[in-house]
Amino acid sequence: MSGELLKMADHFFIVFHTFLICFNLFAWIWKPLQKWHLAVISLTLASWVFLGIWYGWGYCPLTEWHWEVLRKSGIQDLPDSYISYILQRLFGLNFKSKTVDGFTLVFALLAFLVSIKVNFFSKGL
Repeated sequence: MSGELLKMADHFFIVFHTFLICFNLFAWIWKPLQKWHLAVISLTLASWVFLGIWYGWGYCPLTEWHWEVLRKSGIQDLPDSYISYILQRLFGLNFKSKTVDGFTLVFALLAFLVSIKVNFFSKGL
């Protein structure tokens, strides 16, 4: 893969993966997206848990593919967490990986629980 293609792939993953994270956190808010949100957050958590059995807790194929692009670009020493990477790359923030992992899990589970509530137990928030 050429350097220009790698750069385009990197930018694609930054935009798409960051959008997906925001969708997972907030799409339950807008009624037309609530069913989609439940499906996407469920798939995300299933990946973390079930694919995590073989690849490690919290496994995300998008992270794996992005890391491959970055490694081919010569970037090494990537964090285990995509959220850690985004916080550092986009905002220059460095936190302990356990802290980031803990907040990631808490916010994902909260988004999942709220999604269940708005999809099955209420007319909306």
